[in-house]
Amino acid sequence: MSAIIGFIEIHLRIPEAHSLKEKRKVVKRVVERLKNKFNVSVSEIGDQDRWQSSIIGVVTIGSSKKIVDATLEKVILFIEDLYPGKLVNYYKEIL
Repeated sequence: MSAIIGFIEIHLRIPEAHSLKEKRKVVKRVVERLKNKFNVSVSEIGDQDRWQSSIIGVVTIGSSKKIVDATLEKVILFIEDLYPGKLVNYYKEIL
């Protein structure tokens, strides 16, 4: 039996942020909600010094590719519902 690892890189646009402090508040809320709802590992992995954009990494592990892929798709849908129009793009990889 082998473990399947899934990773998704999510690029967000945060137009209402006019400072790094405002951006961090939004990013922190997204990170905490994803961790609590999906039991995944989440971290801001890029654009830390930009006010209105963020790159968030999400990682999950499971016993089948189908389960891992379904979890990552639910994460994307959750973000799109939570913040309509703010998800710029994403990159998904399953190992």
